[in-house]
Amino acid sequence: MTRVAAIDCGTNSIRLLVADVNPETGELVDLDRRMTIVRLGQDVDRTGRLAPEALARTFAACREYAEVIKEHGAERLRFVATSASRDAENRDEFVRGVVEILGVEPEVITGDQEAEFSFTGATRELTGREELTRPFLVVDIGGGSTEFVVGDDHVRAARSVDVGCVRMTERHLVRDGVVSDPPTEEQIAAIRADIEAALDLAEETVPLREAHTLVGLAGSVTTVSAIAQELPEYDSAVIHHSRVSHDRVREITEALLHATHAERSAIPSLHPGRVDVIGAGALVLLAVMERIGAREVVVSEHDILDGIGWSLA
Repeated sequence: MTRVAAIDCGTNSIRLLVADVNPETGELVDLDRRMTIVRLGQDVDRTGRLAPEALARTFAACREYAEVIKEHGAERLRFVATSASRDAENRDEFVRGVVEILGVEPEVITGDQEAEFSFTGATRELTGREELTRPFLVVDIGGGSTEFVVGDDHVRAARSVDVGCVRMTERHLVRDGVVSDPPTEEQIAAIRADIEAALDLAEETVPLREAHTLVGLAGSVTTVSAIAQELPEYDSAVIHHSRVSHDRVREITEALLHATHAERSAIPSLHPGRVDVIGAGALVLLAVMERIGAREVVVSEHDILDGIGWSLA
């Protein structure tokens, strides 16, 4: 077994996985898995730069993760950075900070690479389940972008598009630094129009409608599952491989979009860092399900982070 550490730094959150991996079988056994909301992509869509306070939050999380990695004695570390750090003018400042704290340079991967990792992480455990027919469509709804991947045992087509829960919230729901509470119908329609345009773009290269099983990843999707199950708190074990029907996703999305900040904050399974952006994230999921006619989404807690971990085997 090889002890590895994988870090996935996205637009809204940074996550760590420390695990033992069997290089021969690819079996992955979790030792530590954690997530911190850092909002690295704060205002990137508007300014084109990573904000100083966003960098400070991210570097603080990196210091915490460095201690965890050291405690577990991981032999290999891979740090993957996604949408926000791809887009930012001052991404060199981000890279320097990570190298100083963790000793490795973050790999600012392309959207297609991000999609490949997501597909591997999400489907490795599903391939033996007969009730889940292939091909799979894996949809990874991040803060700044969403990845679409269609594949069987291997990826057939992938595309990353610039719609995510943070990007859509900041583009359409923020006025003078304040998030609309709740959004207007016009604002919701504007988000929906962006999502539909992004789906059109994705369909130019990815046959979304050929998929038989929809697999949803990342915080927006897992949170929708937690709400659907009315969990008293977020429970990863219960959420992993749960299934949520289209009707339930639509009901939850409409409720989130028309709720106030206080009403969303009162949902026990909703992380405080997602309160302002969950409505937009849920709307991306709903739009995807409607576009492909999916009756349900299979929710996976294993995603790009696990794909990064397996790549180190």
